[in-house]
Amino acid sequence: MKNLLLVDDDRELVSLLAEFLSLENFNIATEHDGESGLQQALTGNYDLILLDVMMPRMNGFEMLKLLRQKSETPVLMLTAKGDEIDKVLGLEMGADDYLAKPFSERELLARIRAILRRTQHKNSESKNKICHLDIELFPAQQQAVCQDFTIELTGTELLLLEKFLHHPGELFSKAELSEQVLGKKLQPFDRSIDMHLSNLRRKLPARLDGQTRVKNFRGRGYMWLEGNAISKEAS
Repeated sequence: MKNLLLVDDDRELVSLLAEFLSLENFNIATEHDGESGLQQALTGNYDLILLDVMMPRMNGFEMLKLLRQKSETPVLMLTAKGDEIDKVLGLEMGADDYLAKPFSERELLARIRAILRRTQHKNSESKNKICHLDIELFPAQQQAVCQDFTIELTGTELLLLEKFLHHPGELFSKAELSEQVLGKKLQPFDRSIDMHLSNLRRKLPARLDGQTRVKNFRGRGYMWLEGNAISKEAS
């Protein structure tokens, strides 16, 4: 059973969601403000955190910022309906996905399962180290090493980088990346892939030759421009 932490000040909603998710075989812990939520999240006991934005004592953005300084536990942000700024800000700060209120229980369950699937990496392929020019990717450790810098990755960033390194020179549309990496169909005005890729670019040091790593073909998608990746067993 997976352990979920639900941090939201709406006690009635928390009670309903906790009951529903328990019936879906999740272990649920709950907190009702950002400070208490952060303390629980930093115990490392959770596979996923469901995090509301507007809360007392510490809002969801502040909690996420402090959490990401010490932990890459997946986070699903619960945002106000139609509030594009909240969605973008959450993704920029390292959230794995967002869900606008009000939402259906089934949609929430689908998002949770999609995030958990893409952050597990327990098959034999994911245990291999992927070497590509100045990058070494260690999926099992959720880390990359580039130019002697160790880079901590969120589960989504890991899957995105892994996808590109396995298929350099191949053009992927945003719709393909959304389905294959995020596990959801691309919705109109959905900037999730753009934001995750922007975060990944920011973490990776610039290439020593000054060339870009990923090119955006406007209206078509993204392509990793370097040569063939080589996979080998991690030592």
